[in-house]
Amino acid sequence: MHPRYLTTDVFTDHLFGGNQLAVFPDASGIAPELMPRIAREFNYSETTFVLPPTDPKHTCRVRIFTPGGELAFAGHPTIGTAHVLATIGAVELTGDETRIVLEEGVGPVPVTIRATDGKPTFAQLTVAKLPEVLAPPPSPDRLAAMLSLSPDDLVGNEMMPEAISCGTPFLFVPLRDRRAVACARVRSDLFEQTMRGYVTNMVMVFALDPEQPSSDVRARMFAPLIGVPEDPATGSAAVGLGGYLAVRDPRFDGTLRWVVEQGFEMGRPSILEVEVDKKAGRITAVRCGGRSVIVCEGRMQLAEGGE
Repeated sequence: MHPRYLTTDVFTDHLFGGNQLAVFPDASGIAPELMPRIAREFNYSETTFVLPPTDPKHTCRVRIFTPGGELAFAGHPTIGTAHVLATIGAVELTGDETRIVLEEGVGPVPVTIRATDGKPTFAQLTVAKLPEVLAPPPSPDRLAAMLSLSPDDLVGNEMMPEAISCGTPFLFVPLRDRRAVACARVRSDLFEQTMRGYVTNMVMVFALDPEQPSSDVRARMFAPLIGVPEDPATGSAAVGLGGYLAVRDPRFDGTLRWVVEQGFEMGRPSILEVEVDKKAGRITAVRCGGRSVIVCEGRMQLAEGGE
């Protein structure tokens, strides 16, 4: 058995930027127990496996694996998988915008694919689960030590650390400026002690101090306990970040937008576009989108029977 795969760089418009993703567009013949092993072989932040939908009204079912295990929802795999399926014709483009639904562990995830001259150029997901605030975070002093920072590097006041989930939980740690974001270094011993047993072991640091004039936020995401020391672009964190920022934004109604730059410190610059709808002060929808670039394709040699 030789299943086809494609790799793509997500949240970028050029090769060797963004976040790498491997996609198996027809994984129906791959034994489920092989999927985590294949993800570890690629060793990207995530690998996706596309399967027939459980509901015929949906486009397909997508299983998402990091090198350390399966995720119920992740942003760059959702965006990248939609882009790959549209590129190879597995999803028929119906015009300038094509709407599909991907079944993920968190539930049905709507995705809008934008196209130019019949080719996909941009994909945007809508979260299946609105932002939910989780358990209180560890102390700022402990978080600062875990990240090799001074407590003064954390913002505090109305911008305290907070755990939020839109299907995948993250701990958001606001920092004072881009310099503090760049200086963050995970201390593995303290990270293990602090995050093991907490509601999430994934941490996004960010500052409202971007490098590019077209951006609003500079961010980095660390998840060493699931095999991702640092992630170049994290859509599932970006939607949670949108929820964090929208709650603190004085605007009561309308669509709020932020452009998040991530992966710059890794040499894989990524641009994530986040939108949050508010009505009467309440969040009613969250979206995240970006561009993707196909990098390569091939076939994996798997023995019959899954070994």
